Amino acid sequence: MTDDPEPPPESKLTRSKERWAREGKFLTGKITRPEDQRLPPGQHLTRDWPVLDLGLTPNISRERWRLDVYGAVENPLFWNFAEFSAQPQTQFLSDIHCVTTWSRYDNQWEGLSTRDLLAACRPRDEAAFVVLHSHDGYTTNLALEDFAAEDALLAHSWSGQPLEQDHGGPVRLVVPHLYFWKSAKWLQSIEFLDKDAPGYWEVRGYHNRGDPWAEQRYSGD
Repeated sequence: MTDDPEPPPESKLTRSKERWAREGKFLTGKITRPEDQRLPPGQHLTRDWPVLDLGLTPNISRERWRLDVYGAVENPLFWNFAEFSAQPQTQFLSDIHCVTTWSRYDNQWEGLSTRDLLAACRPRDEAAFVVLHSHDGYTTNLALEDFAAEDALLAHSWSGQPLEQDHGGPVRLVVPHLYFWKSAKWLQSIEFLDKDAPGYWEVRGYHNRGDPWAEQRYSGD
């Protein structure tokens, strides 16, 4: 009989997950909500998918696209689209909540889950935040716990089709439990940091986290 394998070492993220489980929360850290509370306060439903950005739409083909993952990680990654697509692929059905007050239900995404990305790059113990860098110069910041949410992913497809350029293709981040400005379009690189570094909208008066259910729209909310 062989010895049982050693359990993986504890980290800040695993300790947070254990605490959320004890408190009866999602792995994103929020209390489970019934169906009649699916729409956050101040939001209205739409069947369309409005296009919002900084006014510049990068034209990046899948053949030219690459993703760099660097900073406080044990294994920096430098993937082209073929290498990215060779990673484990996941599908999630989730809602979109935009800070401009519209929400869209039941979006079918396919891509690389952020948890599989974390397993590949192996953040160091001091890593606590990520900054997403986009091809249009946009940046946004996330706490590592939010980036590692159960249904967060780097999406290359929507509703069974390649993600359109207007909506952030070839690859965008999708973090459904936060306002959608946190889900950076035209993803170019992911930087892991030991301290927070507010992004484009965060330094222009938007909330640093952006929880739709707490209506964290602006810095004073």
